[in-house]
Amino acid sequence: MEQNQTQNVLAYVETAGGKPVNVGLELLTLARTIADAAGQKVTAALIGSGLDEAAQRLAALGADKVVVVDDPAYTAFSMDEYTGVLEQLVKDENPAVFLMGNTPQGKGIVPRLAARFQSGCVADVTAVSIENGALHWTTPRFGGTVLAEEVIENSAVQFATVRTGAFSKPETAQNTAPVEKKTVSVPADSIRTKIREAVKELTESVNLEDADVIVSGGRGMGSAENFKLVEELAALLGGVVGATRPAIEDGWVSRAHQVGQSGKIVAPKLYIACGISGATQHVSGMSSSGFVVAINKDEDAAIFDVANVGIIGDAVKVIPAMIEEIRKAKAEA
Repeated sequence: MEQNQTQNVLAYVETAGGKPVNVGLELLTLARTIADAAGQKVTAALIGSGLDEAAQRLAALGADKVVVVDDPAYTAFSMDEYTGVLEQLVKDENPAVFLMGNTPQGKGIVPRLAARFQSGCVADVTAVSIENGALHWTTPRFGGTVLAEEVIENSAVQFATVRTGAFSKPETAQNTAPVEKKTVSVPADSIRTKIREAVKELTESVNLEDADVIVSGGRGMGSAENFKLVEELAALLGGVVGATRPAIEDGWVSRAHQVGQSGKIVAPKLYIACGISGATQHVSGMSSSGFVVAINKDEDAAIFDVANVGIIGDAVKVIPAMIEEIRKAKAEA
């Protein structure tokens, strides 16, 4: 397929509850970097209903244009419909690069789009460099222990998903971008599945990806009773509870809290690892955290290699002391 000679960037920003998710805002920073290097433009896209506030937020964050497909038909997520809408937007905007977060939606949609445009696709991007006009995408391998550099050639559009926390959110721009509302109809014969009814999920809803503070517990907490200390510390700090796979498999907390390669990829401002050894599968999911505090009685635990502050001690004894001191500090504030 003939290569697109522009470097215009189309960034699809997912929303949750009518608000942009963190990675959706973060990928705007990457979009701006790519576009500025070639003197081109950034278009941010939204799909859903009642997104005026979200559109205005994106318009103030450095995009050159915001396109909103505002239709009640797209209130509930449908893989076929959203893929069809984004396919049409790619045709309309004719970008050289399409970006989306490396979320469950992104992992499902972006490869489909790449196939439809017979183009290259990279997943879980953590960095990008531009050499002689070519984009060199950095992606993790083997749980983040190896970084690969990928170059897409002979593609009209380069498709990529972006890892949560890999880029900072953009700062407010001086100028507000125009907002364009569009109506996009997806051909009925392209929709293989239909949402007949939206039923509220009864499982626990945990927003680990957007949390500023995460307190995670691992096997070192010892029991479900001790794991409640993790929950207490998280609540005190206004944070969210995370966990490793062993803690989940032992039934101490639901799978919705899992952080790691087979769970959620997170990048909070503060990550407190309690009784976590630091296995690669877990570390790959939290290594982008701003500040890491690790508590483990094994002084050789691998988690200390990625921690900013390490506390050698039994987490079951250390956490109550932390809770007491934090409460004192709050009372004196």
